[in-house]
Amino acid sequence: MKRLIYSDLLTWKNRDGRKPLILLGARQVGKTYILKEFGSNEFKNMIYVNCHKNKFAESLFRDFSVSRIIIELERYYETKIVAGECIVIFDEIQEVRDGLAALKYFCEEMPLLHVAVAGSLLGISLKENESYPVGKVNTMRMYPMTFTEFLMASGRIQLVDMLNSLEWDSINLFADVLINYLRQYYFVGGMPEAVRSYTTNGDTALVREIQKEILDAYMRDISKHTKHKAERIRQLWNSIPAQLARENKKFIFGAVKKSARAADYEDAIQWLVDAGLVYKIERASAPVMPLKFYCDYAAFKLFSIDCGLLAAMSEASSKDMLLGTHAFVEFKGAFTESYVLQQFKAVTDGLPYYFSKDNSTMEVDFMCQLQNRIIPIEVKAEVNVKSKSLNNFVNKDFANEHLKALRISMKPFIDQGWMENIPLYAAESYFRHLKTET
Repeated sequence: MKRLIYSDLLTWKNRDGRKPLILLGARQVGKTYILKEFGSNEFKNMIYVNCHKNKFAESLFRDFSVSRIIIELERYYETKIVAGECIVIFDEIQEVRDGLAALKYFCEEMPLLHVAVAGSLLGISLKENESYPVGKVNTMRMYPMTFTEFLMASGRIQLVDMLNSLEWDSINLFADVLINYLRQYYFVGGMPEAVRSYTTNGDTALVREIQKEILDAYMRDISKHTKHKAERIRQLWNSIPAQLARENKKFIFGAVKKSARAADYEDAIQWLVDAGLVYKIERASAPVMPLKFYCDYAAFKLFSIDCGLLAAMSEASSKDMLLGTHAFVEFKGAFTESYVLQQFKAVTDGLPYYFSKDNSTMEVDFMCQLQNRIIPIEVKAEVNVKSKSLNNFVNKDFANEHLKALRISMKPFIDQGWMENIPLYAAESYFRHLKTET
C-alpha cells in the first residue's frame, strides 16, 4: 500500500549531511512495512534485522565498533555492505541494549552508509541507563493511514488527485462518493492491517477482529511496561469513548472512576501520550501567537490515535456507521472530531488546541497555528450547521485579532469572508494547503 511518508524517506536518502534515521510511531502503524518497501525499491541491497528476541542482534552491540558490526552483518546475511548501495535496517531497536546508542558511531564513522531503525514511541521513550544519540540522528514520525491513503488503497487515485487539487466544483460532483468512502474510513480507520483487509475483501467482521487484536496488543504493552500503574492506565484508556461522547468533551477524571483526582491519573495520561496511543488537546485561553503561551494545562481532551480503533473501543456496529443510521447520530460528533484531528496530526506533525469559556457553552473545537496564522476550527458532522460560537469568537470576542475561521462539515466549500467551510472529506488536503501556503 502506498504511504505518503515514502517521499520523506526519499528526501532523507538524498539529503546532504544525512544521519541514521529513527522512524518512530505507535505499534501497528506500518513502520516495518514502509522501511522494507523503501529498502527493496531504492537500494541495490538491503539488510533487515529484527531485534525482537534475536540473539544475534543482542550480540551485535556488545561494543560500539562499527567496523566489527559491519563485518558480522556481512557474514551473517552473506551480503556485501557498500555505502550508497545498501541500507541497513534495525527493526524493534528498543529491544536490544545499546542499539540506539550505537547510532552515534554509525553517524561519526560511516556517515555515507544508510542506516534506518524503527521502534515504538513507548519502547524508545522508556529506555533507561542508555544514552540517546542527540544530534547524531534524523527522526521521522509515522501515523495511521490518512483518508487519502485509504482512498489510494481502495484504488481511487483520481479521487485523491482531485481532492489535492482543491478544485471545488469538481469535488462537489463526487460528494456522494466521497461521503460513502468517508463513512467507511470512520469504521475501518487507518491501521494498515485493517485497511488492507477491508480493501481486499470488504469483510467488516474481519476488520473489527483485527482492530480488537491491535487493542489487545496495546493492553499487553501496558502490562509489560508498567505493572504498578497498569490498572489506572486501562481505566483511563477505556474511558475515552464515553468522554468523547459527551457534548463537552473536556476530560473529566470523575468519569474514569468516582472521586478520582488528577494527581491519581497524571502518570497514566503521560504513559498513553508517550506510547502514541492518545492525543492530548489542551485548552488555550486566547487566539494569540504563540498559542503555547496561552495554554491551560489543567483543561484538556483525550482522543484515540485512530477513528477505527475508537469505533472498536465503542463497539459501534458496521451497519450503523456505514449506513449512517439514526443509532449512530449521537456519536457522530466524537468520530468526526477524531477524524479531523487524525488528519491534522498526520499532515502537520503537531497538535492543535481548543478554546472554551468557563461557565459558558461557548467552545471552539480546535485552534491551530499554521504559517504565522491562528485558525479557529469548528467541526460539524452534518450539513445542518450553526456557527454561533465561532461567529462570536471571530467577530466579537476577538475581533481585534482579525481571524479567519475554518468550519469543516458535510457542506460543500464556501468562502464567507470571515470563515471558509471545507467538506470533511477534503480536510486532509486542505491542511496540506494551509501548511505550505505563503
